[in-house]
Amino acid sequence: MLISVLPFLGALAVSLAARWTRTAQAIIAGGFTLAAVLLLVSKAPAVLGGQVIGSRLEWIPALGLNVEYFLDPLGLMFAGLILGIGLLIIIYATFYLSAADCSARFLAFLMLFMGAMLGIVISDNILLLLVFWEMTSLSSFLLIGFWRHLPEGRQGARMALAVTGGGGLALIAGMLVLGNIAGSYQLTEILIAREAIQTSPLYPVALVLILIGCFTKSAQFPFHFWLPQAMAAPTPVSAYLHSATMVKAGVFLLARLWPVLAGTDLWFYLVATTGLVTMLLGAAIALFKDDLKALLAYSTISHLGLLTMLFGFGTPMAAVVGVFHILNHATFKAALFMNAGIVDHEVGTRDARRLGGLVHLMPIAATLGTIAGLSMAGLPPFNGFLSKEMMLEEATHTVWGGLEWLVPVIATVAALLSAAYSFRYVAHVYFGPRRDDYPKAPHDPGIGLWGPPAVLVVLVVLIGLFPAATAGPLVQEVSGVVIGAEPPYFALKMWHGFTPALIMSIVAVLGGALLLWRHGSAERIWRALPLPVAKNMFDRFTALLVTTSRTITDAIDTGSLQRSLFVFFLVAIGLGIEGMSAGEYAAGARDTIPASSIDVIAWLALVGGTVAVMVSQQHRFLTLVYISVVGLVVSLGFIHLSAPDLALTQISVEVVTILLLLLALNLLPKRAWPTSSRTRRIRDAVLAVIGGGGVGWLSWAVMTRQPNDPISAFHWAQAKPGGGGTNVVNVTLVDFRGFDTFGEIIVLGIAALGIFALLETAARGASGRRLLAWKPDLIRSPERHPMMLVVGSRLILPMAIVVGLYLFLRGHNLPGGGFIAGLVFSIAMLIQYMASGFEWAEKRRRIERHALITLGILTAAATGLGSLVFGEPFLTSAFGYFHLPLIGEFELATALLFDIGVALTVIGAVMLALSQLSNVAQRAEKIEHVEHPMDIDPSRTTETNL
Repeated sequence: MLISVLPFLGALAVSLAARWTRTAQAIIAGGFTLAAVLLLVSKAPAVLGGQVIGSRLEWIPALGLNVEYFLDPLGLMFAGLILGIGLLIIIYATFYLSAADCSARFLAFLMLFMGAMLGIVISDNILLLLVFWEMTSLSSFLLIGFWRHLPEGRQGARMALAVTGGGGLALIAGMLVLGNIAGSYQLTEILIAREAIQTSPLYPVALVLILIGCFTKSAQFPFHFWLPQAMAAPTPVSAYLHSATMVKAGVFLLARLWPVLAGTDLWFYLVATTGLVTMLLGAAIALFKDDLKALLAYSTISHLGLLTMLFGFGTPMAAVVGVFHILNHATFKAALFMNAGIVDHEVGTRDARRLGGLVHLMPIAATLGTIAGLSMAGLPPFNGFLSKEMMLEEATHTVWGGLEWLVPVIATVAALLSAAYSFRYVAHVYFGPRRDDYPKAPHDPGIGLWGPPAVLVVLVVLIGLFPAATAGPLVQEVSGVVIGAEPPYFALKMWHGFTPALIMSIVAVLGGALLLWRHGSAERIWRALPLPVAKNMFDRFTALLVTTSRTITDAIDTGSLQRSLFVFFLVAIGLGIEGMSAGEYAAGARDTIPASSIDVIAWLALVGGTVAVMVSQQHRFLTLVYISVVGLVVSLGFIHLSAPDLALTQISVEVVTILLLLLALNLLPKRAWPTSSRTRRIRDAVLAVIGGGGVGWLSWAVMTRQPNDPISAFHWAQAKPGGGGTNVVNVTLVDFRGFDTFGEIIVLGIAALGIFALLETAARGASGRRLLAWKPDLIRSPERHPMMLVVGSRLILPMAIVVGLYLFLRGHNLPGGGFIAGLVFSIAMLIQYMASGFEWAEKRRRIERHALITLGILTAAATGLGSLVFGEPFLTSAFGYFHLPLIGEFELATALLFDIGVALTVIGAVMLALSQLSNVAQRAEKIEHVEHPMDIDPSRTTETNL
């Protein structure tokens, strides 16, 4: 588990070090990555020895959602690629990015992506895997769009998110169906349910949905077009995401689920055919791309198609070759992307038409690029030759639709095109005559740029020369996991004799060389072909979706809030009536409590206040008074029904919201013009009576029934022994239903940030002009800050703080708690702003409101996460009793920390809303900056003789 957590901690650490030097940030990111690498290496002997290392933390056991990881050879290989190449990319990016680029932001995004990819490959729970899957889409969106000043970067990021995110939705559905078939969401249990899965009538549905997710993530036809558009990202992103990690996620899932999904005709024709088409199409397009990164992008698509095809064959030996090529492709393709970045960085262009002859000017880069390029072409003695040869061998044994020649011919043509574009990369960049029109003077970079690809190129050579010693054991173990059984015999060696695969390989290499020689003529033919452009098709499809959605929206939504609410309530009431007619909703026989005269008076006041709100809704201030009457009666009702916590919360919320509403309504006309005709009001009244009557009847039916096994009984019984408190309401909020409360304070914080964002621009543009032209429509008092109110507020503040602390500390056992205490503190602050003015109170503020919200949410989250450290579910509360001299025995509970987070969030949210409303009001009324709290400036008074 620590392996997957370390990158996220690294992202946080780099973010906190945003003001440090680039080198320090790289050391932090590299340090966390290196720690994860070392931890992984320490587990490697046990994993390769046959042991599966797992860890588990319960999250929501009832839903099957737990934090479960397992490390087997397949996860080990992918985790090694993710962390190892990630460490090289961190070093490379430190020297690649310009001084204008924010390295802290880049490294933080990179570490987030690294952690998400690690989560995918070692998750043992498919629900957790899906969370990490979507996290890779979001973090890759941030990385692809890192250069947000470039339109192509923003478009590439949006396209990648749209395609991979849409595929992710299909994957979610498919994995849920798969888990339902297997009866478990745990991968290790799903992987042994082959018979149940493949005989299920839902197998085709699950397979198609899962394949859509895999194909979109791994850029398979027809979803391949997003990957080249993502090349607008910085080269370190391309080298990491689009050669070694993100695009391999789909291939990884094909390999992971191979034991239970492969082996059927449906799998073969869907997966192998898609891979075959993608391999051929990607190679053909790559040959005629002049941009080096575009060439490598389409070559990546082609090789991903090769891998998909191999796993699609469904044979054990093809799976072995697929595992081997994953390793080989990651090494030479990441090295080539970094090599292309070196050329762009040092020469000033990556257009192959403006390059050539660099072997004399950049010998180190030329050596690295040539070796990696020849490996991609499939030439010996490099690792790409080995897996290409084995792929061609498997192609010769594959029959598609009764045609024995089809797959071998297409595979040979694709290998020919692959050799051709690889030769073109090497020849058109490094060989040929020198030019005199390079944008910059070419020269080899420092070791910071060529060192990381050099490490990968060394692996390319070592695996090519000594495959059995360097890659054999790993491929053997990983293949066994993918197949789910002992892998067939295979020999990783350079020479297998004169075989059909060797002849196909020779044809591919010679044909590739010939095609490079005649590249100009071939390109003219290619340009003349009326080929569809996938990106343009996607753009047209997206435009059609937007147009259709807008047409439907315009037809349904005319911009009238009244109409939208009418439709909403009409549908809701219709569904309620349908539900009531299908069930039994008769009233129960439970005894009712007789209503006293005071109860009747309060009920009449409540009804009267509600009616008054509707009748006087054009008079805004008067309506607000009636709303406060309704809130007060509801609070009294809570007290009468023995719910003091609810009463305290209700009355505190009423005070805060009424004061904020008064401040907001101050800038609006005090009288609203009628917006509804008499007919519409009658229609709305009828709808309201039907809806209200239905809800009232349902409430009556529920309250008059005797519940069989109410959940409240559990709360009553477990509040003290399980939560350590006698206040059942507070224990429920911070323990039993703490996750709900955590979500609510997050929503509260988001709402406050929304108010901040909406009002932050109120002084600019059209709204700013209206603000300057605004004039008060009521006479203002000459005493805006009376001395009596100022003095009284000073006395109230410490008392309110003491009351708030008292309510906070006693909340676990008596009415109170963090939410109520936060509201009391907020009311104390509100009074200071009202009494002394915004400018005076704001000048004395010492804590940033945004920081309060952040600190509150993080405190609540840390409290919840703390329970995970001790192996308990999220937000499990712990408590104990302690004894101190003079004080005596007292109780401490971790729920106190959670309540602190709640209180801080409430205070921050209220104060942020208050400050924005006050600031806008101050600008509108053109109030000068006042540093004293009263209408009389003490510095200007003169002494008077008495």
